[in-house]
Amino acid sequence: MTVSSLLRRARFWPLMALGLALGACSDEGRGPVVVSVVGDRDDLARPLQNLPDPAAKLLLEATAQGLVAFDASGDILPALAQRWIVEDDGRSYIFRLRRAFWEDGTRVTAPDVARMLMARVVMLRRLDPNGPLDAVQAVVPMTGEVIELRLAAPRPHVLQMLAQPQMAVLSSTGGTGPYRKARQGGTLFLTPIDRSSGDDAADEPIPQWQTRVLRAERAALAIVRFREGDAALVLGGRYSDLPLLVPAGIDRDAVRIDPVRGLLGLAVTGTGKLLDDAGIRAAINMTIDRSQLPAVFPLGGWATSERILPDAMDLGRPPTDPDWSALSLEDRRAQARASVTRWRADNGDPPPLRIALPQGPGSTLLFGLIARDLAAIGLSARRVPMRGDADLRLIDEVAAYDSAIWYLGRIGCARKVQCSALADAQLQSASLASSEAERSARIAEAEALMVANNGYIPLGAPVRWSLVSKRLSGFQPSPRARHPLNHLFRSTN
Repeated sequence: MTVSSLLRRARFWPLMALGLALGACSDEGRGPVVVSVVGDRDDLARPLQNLPDPAAKLLLEATAQGLVAFDASGDILPALAQRWIVEDDGRSYIFRLRRAFWEDGTRVTAPDVARMLMARVVMLRRLDPNGPLDAVQAVVPMTGEVIELRLAAPRPHVLQMLAQPQMAVLSSTGGTGPYRKARQGGTLFLTPIDRSSGDDAADEPIPQWQTRVLRAERAALAIVRFREGDAALVLGGRYSDLPLLVPAGIDRDAVRIDPVRGLLGLAVTGTGKLLDDAGIRAAINMTIDRSQLPAVFPLGGWATSERILPDAMDLGRPPTDPDWSALSLEDRRAQARASVTRWRADNGDPPPLRIALPQGPGSTLLFGLIARDLAAIGLSARRVPMRGDADLRLIDEVAAYDSAIWYLGRIGCARKVQCSALADAQLQSASLASSEAERSARIAEAEALMVANNGYIPLGAPVRWSLVSKRLSGFQPSPRARHPLNHLFRSTN
């Protein structure tokens, strides 16, 4: 099937959603603000286990705040911690907790929070062993309301990491707000908490518009719900669902694009003779025609990339370009075909590459482009679900903090990607560096080795979009794709 025919089909698929039943909870008038987030019910039932899915992140952000939080502009705000100070040249962060209560009414204490945070630190270091939390030695309660985060060495992105949903302070009975969740039938309501008392209701009744109705659902249903006026906000949109917007008749002014940075590309996760061959990995990387992607996903300002990093960050130099980046696409493919021909002569016909992509018409279009490009060098492909074995698996994530460490760690050996052991060793050495200059040099060495390894095939920046009703104010595009529900208001217009 040609890419053009896939594009034509994508225009009609969303029309199937028109017959889907919409919920009875309307967003008209002054009732609760109805929010649809792209995902499924399990994201809301088990948010910690389903991170980084957008519905799971949103629920944790709304009901189980961490010490600090991001606002929509990407700045750090107080959350469970009402204030903090940094001492000992960045080796000590001291947080004073605000008055807060668990869902069962018991008071939140510093020993509780310290124990939970240290457990989270240990958990996250398994996946991001060289990130900002690598230097955390202990989380210590100093008084009943004060905790200290002790580091072996300064880390400039500690607060950004503490603002991640993975660092939510969550007990067995729930979190500390800013909302409390409650179910009525099959509907999930979020009600603001009085921070001074922890009560779900103050002396004066809470205005209905301050309550949120949260649904996790397929993008097609969320879009139709929004179009029909039964939701004021849709969050969690990605590239995979972009083709649904135009056929559904969504007003362009309602679509908001987040200026995010992160990874959108294919991680080489398969093993065996074919993908263990460095020449084949390079062949796959250089044959992808990224110039076709903006035509399929037309977004203002969205750019493709052959680099792992978006800019210099903490490398101390510009990001590394692949050694084939100056070649024309024709010359790239000639080299790639030669590598595949060599492999076939030694091993026979290569097996189809299993490519794991999320559901959605955007993924169908993306698979069509990739399969066509692979066929141009003699490789075949088949699409497989995200959950399961794959040779190439899509990574589509917003960067948690502004360091090359996040990008390189996300595609490193801890994530079971075809990795460079030498690059991982350099990242570990960066953690032990005695100066910032040495740390940057080690990170730069690791980045160059990862680019040469071709264990990750960059496509561009992640895509994040939302639908916002004119009835809402307070929404703004976010470089972190974070949209706190308590920062939204009903418009008086």
